[in-house]
Amino acid sequence: MAEGPVPPPISGVLETGLYVDDIEAARAFYEGVLGLRPMIADARFCAYNAGPASVLLLFQRGATLVPVVMAEGTIPPHDGHGPLHYALAIPESSVERWVAHLAAHRVEIESRVDWKGGGISLYFRDPDRHLVELATPGLWPNY
Repeated sequence: MAEGPVPPPISGVLETGLYVDDIEAARAFYEGVLGLRPMIADARFCAYNAGPASVLLLFQRGATLVPVVMAEGTIPPHDGHGPLHYALAIPESSVERWVAHLAAHRVEIESRVDWKGGGISLYFRDPDRHLVELATPGLWPNY
């Protein structure tokens, strides 16, 4: 580990970005199945409120390869490929309701993990094969 000045604190992960092949199909899944509502959207991306101080961003794959110049400043280019993983926090009391809800939408749960710390994780795929995890408290020491 490098020695040197201690960095200022980080207060959390604010944004998680996923790159999708079909933004409309992805939006149908995230809005229709997961119940997320867009805060802002256009043909290039969609931003969802994913909980307190947490935003889930969907980007049309390839649409962010050039800088986005705005009055407020410039967003540098970015992109990604392959199935990614992220987790959304849920209360333990909603696990069985989520199981039933996903089944009603014909979303296959690939795995359920009952963690030693008491947390439960449900794993399934979105239309772009990203691994979505719904996780209850007890999964990590800080959650």
